[in-house]
Amino acid sequence: MRRSTGNTWRRVALTAVSVVCVGYAPIAMTELWPYARPGAPAFGEWILAHAVSPRYVADALATRIGPYRHSLVPMIVHSVLGGVLMLLGPAQVLTAVRRRTRLHRVLGVVFAVTVYASMAGAALYLARTAPGDAFSGAAFWIVLATILVGTVMSVTFGVLAAVGGFPDLHQRWMLLCYGFLLTAPLLRFEWGGLPLILPGLSMAQINQVATMHLGSVVAFGALIASRSLDRRRTVAGVSGSWAPVPVLAVAHLAGAAALTWIVRASLDFGTQGRRLLLAYLLPYAVSYAVMAFRALRAGREGRLWAREEWRLHWVALCLAPVLSAGAAPVLERSLGLDGLTALAAGAAIGCGVLAFAATLMVSLRVMYAREVLKRAVPARDAASRLTTQVS
Repeated sequence: MRRSTGNTWRRVALTAVSVVCVGYAPIAMTELWPYARPGAPAFGEWILAHAVSPRYVADALATRIGPYRHSLVPMIVHSVLGGVLMLLGPAQVLTAVRRRTRLHRVLGVVFAVTVYASMAGAALYLARTAPGDAFSGAAFWIVLATILVGTVMSVTFGVLAAVGGFPDLHQRWMLLCYGFLLTAPLLRFEWGGLPLILPGLSMAQINQVATMHLGSVVAFGALIASRSLDRRRTVAGVSGSWAPVPVLAVAHLAGAAALTWIVRASLDFGTQGRRLLLAYLLPYAVSYAVMAFRALRAGREGRLWAREEWRLHWVALCLAPVLSAGAAPVLERSLGLDGLTALAAGAAIGCGVLAFAATLMVSLRVMYAREVLKRAVPARDAASRLTTQVS
């Protein structure tokens, strides 16, 4: 019954993500038309104008005309190819599920090249735009730069894993890569939905709220997807844990101290600080609860590999506030940011960066296990030969 229910939920999740991606593709491809030709139709603007208000959209458009004008061609390349990626993602998942290996590999090459080209356009925009001139401010610029690096490195590691014969790691890296790409359509959902909860805020302010958790949400979603597709109870060569109880304890203590500092610092900035803090804490608490529950349950059920992967990500999540607390003063001093902007930027990138680090640790764990097995074979052969000679 559990397996049947699990399969149903996987199909529902795959269908929902596919619908979102296919629906967002034309929005991404037409989003920058009004900047190139004022008055040109754009599906996303039309939807937001009807969902919220025309003034809400017009004000946002006006604040982005200047920065986009200097990098319009790279941004058009980025957005059009981003729409293509929204279509390629579900196609890749379907070809993998149906074991259409040759088509999956061909589309995989197209996907990787498209990611590099699309991210190159975004990189040109970021290089030509000062952080303070970005839409909704420097924190958003920092988040965009972090997501860009994470996307490029994820697809690169995914390709290397496939070439190296690690299909399970390839799957994890590509899911994480696509998770980072999904920040674009999910951000549009928040542009349309959050004004119902937070009326009166501009799109730039809504954007600041959304960026506090988008990176952590998509990374957590990629982890859930990876674990749902991995049925193995153990992995050959993996023994013990790289995240034993003492490591978990230290990570919890460090994370609790950093999280306390983030809360206190955010409360010093009044209503805006509390709003951003709430947007950060709610998804963090949900992610923590799920990881803790899954890790403990996997241990009780004897699913050692699941427990190990959940634990590694659990440790990373605990340490995310440590990175955020450390990054905030560095960003404040190096970029000349105000305290709230630096704090928001540090908090916004922490969970995503540590989720990437956790995926890297999982990869090293699997690669080390293979190396252990390789070394064990000659040792067994030598012992066998020695036994034969003695006999």
